[in-house]
Amino acid sequence: MAVEYDLVVIGGGSGGLVVAGVAAALKAKVALVERDRLGGDCLWYGCVPSKSLIHASRVAYEVKHAARFGIHCHDRKIDFAKAIGHVQSAIAAIEPHDSPQRFAALGAEVIFGNGEFVDPRTFVVNNRRLTARRFVIATGSRPAIPAIPGLQAAGYITNEEVFEITDRPDTLGIIGGGPIGCELGQAFARLGSQVTIIGSSDRLLPKEDPEAAAVVQQQLISEGIRVLTKTRVESVEVVNGKKYLITDNEKIAVDRILVATGRNPNVESLNLAAAGVELQQSPKKGIRVNAKLQTTNPQIYACGDVIGGYQFTHVAGHEANAIIRNALFLPILKVDYRVIPWATFTDPELARVGLTEAEARQRYGDRIDVIKQEYADVDRAQAEAATQGFAKIITKRNGEILGAHIVGAAAGELIHEIVLAMSHNLKISALGGIHIYPTLAEVVSKAAFARTKEKYEKNYALQSILEKMFRLLRSLG
Repeated sequence: MAVEYDLVVIGGGSGGLVVAGVAAALKAKVALVERDRLGGDCLWYGCVPSKSLIHASRVAYEVKHAARFGIHCHDRKIDFAKAIGHVQSAIAAIEPHDSPQRFAALGAEVIFGNGEFVDPRTFVVNNRRLTARRFVIATGSRPAIPAIPGLQAAGYITNEEVFEITDRPDTLGIIGGGPIGCELGQAFARLGSQVTIIGSSDRLLPKEDPEAAAVVQQQLISEGIRVLTKTRVESVEVVNGKKYLITDNEKIAVDRILVATGRNPNVESLNLAAAGVELQQSPKKGIRVNAKLQTTNPQIYACGDVIGGYQFTHVAGHEANAIIRNALFLPILKVDYRVIPWATFTDPELARVGLTEAEARQRYGDRIDVIKQEYADVDRAQAEAATQGFAKIITKRNGEILGAHIVGAAAGELIHEIVLAMSHNLKISALGGIHIYPTLAEVVSKAAFARTKEKYEKNYALQSILEKMFRLLRSLG
């Protein structure tokens, strides 16, 4: 049966845009279907706006504490609406890269509207039947809203609304102690809100290395953020126009409620059953795919948040690149998730790649080495009063890198040296090469050197041989 397109991409977020753009550039006939606007969560509600607001809040924090460097700033005033204006300006500057015009110029047909599958080879949108050799589902995810009595009636915001408010809340209650809750909690606190973060786990950032996460948690507390762990919001009440978060032992008054309790995949409206596409055992985990990112219908692929897994923009792009090869040519490439980095953009930042220390010990027992290098021992960190944090690298006894965790200034940048080493199966000794002095990157090279030094200090046989050799050389003059 003849079909109209080589590829129909459903969803114009990070993964879908990569697939559509590259496939069109390769001269495949591509249709890109999007229900709202191109750019997805990353451009409009995630990476771009959050980092813009974080930057504004960091400037506010540095100005507030400038006196420690002998710089006195009087009449410090925060114009919250203007800070949000900076966020919107950043979005506007980046949006043309994701515009319909750009993708049309590449050769893709951009179609706006809601659609659904009617059979395994046909997707209908705006009463138009699209047939293709292959389909790609990249519809992303949306905020998961907990079933808390009274929450809907009280009203709340998520990352989809928070960057559009222009009135700074005097008090902000955040439900969720993950990356979104921590990043936005710190940003709002630095911009003048009184913030309470409520998390159900025993600590903030529960997926991160506990020691590294503790540094971030302590910093948030030191900035006046109230952190409640092992706590659940049982209900929400509104009394005389004031909102109250009711926990098991107290009532917390807030002006606004920010919900940051995870994500749900956008799959409900696609009529996947008609296409022979199955969900994972738990529908909240998204579409089931194999290692080649094929769904249970091998002609239909999926990537990004809609398949669960690592919900990051760069991972969606990584998966999209694999789909381009598999869907347009031969389905032989399996996605490699061995080296997946990510960062939480609090201050200090927290970045990681690979296994945590606990995961490594569970897998390899005591046959690992853990190297930790404090920022305080790095001269550039001292020069910039950025001594908080450390780099931790976990290796096998032979030097193979299993994972790394950096908490501190520019951690999200510094982790890439380790990512590169892991990607090319380099051992930790490769990280000990020459580094510019003075830079924060020395936290990585010093960690690598520390492991070499430790190995030497424990190698008494080598020390004995060297001692005898130098004694002999001295006797020979």
